[in-house]
Amino acid sequence: MSPPTSAKKPKRQRKAPEPSNPENEELYDFDDGIDFPYEDPPLICCFGAAQKEFLPTVRVAPEQMHPDIYSQWKMLQWNPPEFVRAPGGPPSNVAIAHVRLGGRAAFIGKVGRDEFGEELVLMMNKEKVQTRGVKFDDNARTACSYMRIRFEEGRMRAEKVRECAEDSLLGSELNLSVLKEARIFHFNSEVLTSPSMRSTLFKAISWSKKFGGLIFFDLNLPLPLWKSRDETRDIIKEAWAQADIIEVTKQELEFLLDEEHYERRRNYRPQYYAENYEQTKQRRDIYHYTRDEISPLWHDGLKFLFVTDGTLRMHYYTPSFDGVVAGTEDVLITPFTCDRTGSGDAVVAGIMRKLTTQPEMFENQDFLERQLRFAISAGIISQWTIGGVRGFPTESATQNLKEQVYVPSMW
Repeated sequence: MSPPTSAKKPKRQRKAPEPSNPENEELYDFDDGIDFPYEDPPLICCFGAAQKEFLPTVRVAPEQMHPDIYSQWKMLQWNPPEFVRAPGGPPSNVAIAHVRLGGRAAFIGKVGRDEFGEELVLMMNKEKVQTRGVKFDDNARTACSYMRIRFEEGRMRAEKVRECAEDSLLGSELNLSVLKEARIFHFNSEVLTSPSMRSTLFKAISWSKKFGGLIFFDLNLPLPLWKSRDETRDIIKEAWAQADIIEVTKQELEFLLDEEHYERRRNYRPQYYAENYEQTKQRRDIYHYTRDEISPLWHDGLKFLFVTDGTLRMHYYTPSFDGVVAGTEDVLITPFTCDRTGSGDAVVAGIMRKLTTQPEMFENQDFLERQLRFAISAGIISQWTIGGVRGFPTESATQNLKEQVYVPSMW
């Protein structure tokens, strides 16, 4: 017997969205069952590709020296022309440097289930970096992409057929427990060059912001790989607008603003000048950019903008104040005794190490400068040895060097 027509059908209960839904789904309420305080110090999360090193920038300094003069010990100590600090290394290096400095770091990324991928994860585990956010891919190889060569209009072009494991992380594979616990979410511009990783990156940024974390954009622009300033700004503008903290090098800042303007300023020769003007001009440029000059790159949500000139000087900008912290460069004995890529990673790790434990840095300028000297000291130590990981200092070594470089009133 059929039911009467007046009977109402029971309403269907709407199901909560599942983690495996498409990338453009709305963020759902996530609960990992942890209702007690997390461990101290606070956790940071580094997102991107796990690598041993990254391509350094080959940028020739404007001050050229005669080979005979450059070979002298005196001229080897400061401002070497061929060795300008590289932008930085992979996020896995930053995570290792942060742990070495006494912090807690987790890494989110993907590697292939092969010998090289397992070696990278083992390296991070040995350095006590949390790898619970790392995914293993059985169908992709670590650091190996497959390309197809084709011809168009008489020109040879390369087309990517299959991505490497590092560029195949999906939004549904993100470890939300790590993003919930992390107080700072760190990434660099390398992930923006992969179309598949862009969507995963912004998904992770949305989750991190939902959980109350700060977004740290470590630009890391290897300038030879970028065609133009306008194209670069178009690629990074969305990530730039989402970031709460940004770190750039002096060369990256000039590239994003107007490199030709600063080139003209460096080459400017006044009408009246002293006889020793050319000798003075060979010194490192210590120009501090004004707020008007950096205004094209500033946005309302930005809490910190750090501009590093190696470990010689660090410029900082906040919504209420700005300034510069002086440091020093390590003596360059030979071209092979300095790893400035690791130096940049150590400086960034030192900044995050203090930001997570010293909230006074956001409001107190004097306190901020004291803590940034710790980050500069970490960068100086990492210049002493070759090969990223081996050059990252411990927290005690960094503090000891800080007390040697700066007088007690500046600690």
